[in-house]
Amino acid sequence: MAITIEKSGDPVQKLGELIKEIRIAMLTTVEADGILHSRPMATQSVDFDGDLWFFTSAESGKAHEISNNQRVNLNYSGKDDNLYVSVSGTAQIVRDKDKIKELWQPVLKAWFPDGLDDPNLALLRVSVEKAEYWDSPHSAVVKVVGFIQALATGKPANLGENKEIILDEAVTHSR
Repeated sequence: MAITIEKSGDPVQKLGELIKEIRIAMLTTVEADGILHSRPMATQSVDFDGDLWFFTSAESGKAHEISNNQRVNLNYSGKDDNLYVSVSGTAQIVRDKDKIKELWQPVLKAWFPDGLDDPNLALLRVSVEKAEYWDSPHSAVVKVVGFIQALATGKPANLGENKEIILDEAVTHSR
């Protein structure tokens, strides 16, 4: 399946719509020795404007990895709808108390027992540059019919849509 680049509409809005219902992403950072390290992170619920927000400890392994290499990747996978989104961008540890208060939710006390008073409480901001998504037919019957048609015709199965979204030029807000 060829990749097409999303050229119509607002790429920021499109990406926001794709990941809106997917709360957990796998964040991949680069360790000092070049090894990739992934872990699940809960995306904070805010209107997507080109930045994604996550709570973290300023002393975590990911914070140290980001201090050495800000390039990260986030992978979102829709639970029930065969939607997959890969997001590339630049990460930064943010200690802005006002932003932390704005995004804080009581459930975060499970990870930060001291709440807003935790001296290591920080945010991880990922400024998105590019995303790619795969949106497959949702019905198992549609998938089976597609595979059967591919076998019968000798043509590749239509497994859905695969597009790239470039945000660099679309994001005009200050970072």
